[in-house]
Amino acid sequence: MSATATDPSWGLYYASKPQLSASGQKTWITRSANVVVVVSQVVSGTELKRQNNPDEYMLLLPPGVRASVHHGGQSVAAGPETLTIVPPGDSVITVLDDGLVTRVFTVRATDLASQAGNAAVYADGAPSVAPLQDWPTPPDGFKIRHYKLSEYSDPAIFGRLFRSTNLMINVFERKTDRRDPRKMSPHAHTDFEQISLTLEGRFMHHLRTPWGADSTAWCDDKHLEVASPSALVIPVNLVHTTRDIGEGVAWLIDIFGPPRMDFSMQPGLVRNAAEYPMPTNQ
Repeated sequence: MSATATDPSWGLYYASKPQLSASGQKTWITRSANVVVVVSQVVSGTELKRQNNPDEYMLLLPPGVRASVHHGGQSVAAGPETLTIVPPGDSVITVLDDGLVTRVFTVRATDLASQAGNAAVYADGAPSVAPLQDWPTPPDGFKIRHYKLSEYSDPAIFGRLFRSTNLMINVFERKTDRRDPRKMSPHAHTDFEQISLTLEGRFMHHLRTPWGADSTAWCDDKHLEVASPSALVIPVNLVHTTRDIGEGVAWLIDIFGPPRMDFSMQPGLVRNAAEYPMPTNQ
């Protein structure tokens, strides 16, 4: 793996044109090496269709937004503040309220990956990132899986982590209290990227490129203030930590692909771990 960090990329959806625009719908797309995040501002009655989607994908609904999810002969009424995992193949999401809808795909959804606002970053691939690999298929097969996030609020457990066969999402709780600036957690990832998605409020992303032997390549620290909605792609080896700022509700989501092994090996941390087995060679 590469020993250096590349520059981060981001999508400031509140300040940029959408990648897709149709009647009643504006959609912004941001990708990492393995993941595609699709955020859509929609009106009631909007249908979000996928035909022959190669993998499972995730649907996150915010407060005040409901949807009906259809796949094959299965249908699920998805309420506000829920996460739904949709199987591969054909599916239709009918949104029942105006609002912001987030979907998370792998880059095997090539039609979406190619339209990402930062697609040029990955024109030559991502040799420093471990490739996308599938974990075992659920023992009971692929089906719509639906989670009411309020049922997974436990202050004793870090975040609200869920995984599929090749994606992982950490849906942090919506907060009005601000993080203590004396208790930050700067860290870096050696072979995977992270997408941090801001859905409400404002955040300050603190980013540091590690120094190497060549001092001419050293970079200044970055302190990127973002509003919502927006997405930041954090490359490998880039030291990062994030703090919510300002007033009101703040809501941040972290997204990875494939699932993180370090999180998955901690008992109870991944809320739906019983449905998605870990690789047997670990």
